[in-house]
Amino acid sequence: MSGAPDALTAEVLRNALVVAAEEAGIVVVRSAYSTFIVEGSDASAAILDAGGRLVAQSMATTLMNSMALKVALPELLADIPAGTMRPGEVFVLNDAYRGGVHTNDLLVYRPVFVEGVPAYFTATMIHVSDLGGLSAGGMAPLATDVFLEGLQLPPVRLATARGVEPTVEAILRANSRTPDKVMGDVRALIAGTAVAAARMEALVAEYGPAGLARGIDDYLDHTEARTRAALATLPAGRYEADYLIDDDGIDTGVPHTVRVAVTLEPGAGAVLDFAGTGPQVPAAINSSASQSLAAAVFAVRCFLDPAIAMNDGCLRAIEVRLPPGSLLNACSPYPCGGRFVPIYAAMEAIFQALSEAVPERAIAASGILQPFSIAAVRAPYWIHLSYDFGGVGARQGKDGPDATGVHFGIGRNSVPQAEPVETRCPLVVESVETVPDSGGPGRHRGGLGSRTVIRFLADAHVTTRGDRLRNPPPGRSGGLPGRVGGFYRRRPDGSLERLGSKVNNALFTAGEAFVIETTGGGGIGSPYDRPLGEIEADLRAGRITALGALTDYGVTVAEDGSLRRTR
Repeated sequence: MSGAPDALTAEVLRNALVVAAEEAGIVVVRSAYSTFIVEGSDASAAILDAGGRLVAQSMATTLMNSMALKVALPELLADIPAGTMRPGEVFVLNDAYRGGVHTNDLLVYRPVFVEGVPAYFTATMIHVSDLGGLSAGGMAPLATDVFLEGLQLPPVRLATARGVEPTVEAILRANSRTPDKVMGDVRALIAGTAVAAARMEALVAEYGPAGLARGIDDYLDHTEARTRAALATLPAGRYEADYLIDDDGIDTGVPHTVRVAVTLEPGAGAVLDFAGTGPQVPAAINSSASQSLAAAVFAVRCFLDPAIAMNDGCLRAIEVRLPPGSLLNACSPYPCGGRFVPIYAAMEAIFQALSEAVPERAIAASGILQPFSIAAVRAPYWIHLSYDFGGVGARQGKDGPDATGVHFGIGRNSVPQAEPVETRCPLVVESVETVPDSGGPGRHRGGLGSRTVIRFLADAHVTTRGDRLRNPPPGRSGGLPGRVGGFYRRRPDGSLERLGSKVNNALFTAGEAFVIETTGGGGIGSPYDRPLGEIEADLRAGRITALGALTDYGVTVAEDGSLRRTR
């Protein structure tokens, strides 16, 4: 399948592999029980080979999840050798120190047999509704060790051709506040791997074992060549940057830092070295290695051709060095549930380093994902898991998108819609809106943050996990920071109480409201250089107020609506 005459065949094969993973993800979403999965379509699927190479991933799969599936497969094979596996068997793990993410993310694998031996693995992954821990839904922002985050699973056999292993099901049920939902989610994960396996078996039959293997090798080699060629267009050199984490939620007066040095050399790809990053801490702001790898690869890919496929070939061109025992490569028993806090800092550091290398593609810092969980105070348990996004930092030549977040996932499509949540939980989503004046002022304005108000019809526990709520995302080249968001309690009399960014099981009573405000992105360039026409458009759209125009841009709004620059 090599050479120009077979280019069309190779492209057909590439799409067939992606579609196999895509179909698996769709099956998981359609079959899952958890609202977060069904309504947010937050499911991942991938195809790997027995050598641990990532062959393809679904279009909806986040790099956070595909990197976990890649890094964890060799760990599975170390405990359960491929030669001992049988057709119909399915395996699972969630160990963060062996490639996993955190306890609620289950990684499920099914071997695909070719000529009697496992040659490929189909894999699926979602955040199941609950597997124990300090608070419902897998949120434990104040955990001081991994044992407070929920059930840990080493690689084990989850199912055979006869169905789910009764012992494993009993363990999962005994450790969940919502056992029926968890088992519904687990069966959905298993079904997804089965569909993808059937597609892979069809490809083996169509191309032959050797033909399919050769086609995959060519496909990965081609991706590596394209990635190296794209990296070679970036200016060679060493670029350094760091980014600050507000706090760890326990010692709120101490910030933490992620540092990176990005080295670009012609023909050598990219090296990202995180030496100097802060040490792991007994708090939930550490990350497992797979998640930090994902952040690094995503951030670099943002400066490359987006048409380059995501597979093992891309990874060969990017070397990521993660110091063991650091915030980005934690060891047991340091908790990893809040992994997105350090990996977003890692992404931001890379963005800022590469903005120095390629100033015409520079981006200011962004507001980030702000997750939360809402759950019943006592049994019978109901759980609502969700998050919202901050504004993206302004880019050179463009304003930042509103309430979208620099997130290596499926963006706002993954935020559950209000109506299904209200149907399943005793709450009302009163409003979801952007926050005027929250985007960092600049020649190019940062994206706005959002505000969501949830009114409770019954008592509930609220758990939060946020960052960039104390230190605002800075602007670049004279641009100003975005406005910080926060989590709040709104009492029936309308008064507001600001909650900590990392709070566990805060009790809200019926009639109170939970307010989630996300942080805006930073601006680029002096706000006094922003044209009056763009300020006028922002005023009409409600992105800025008249007071914001005056305070941030030095522009007054006359009674007739005309604008005048005062400075």
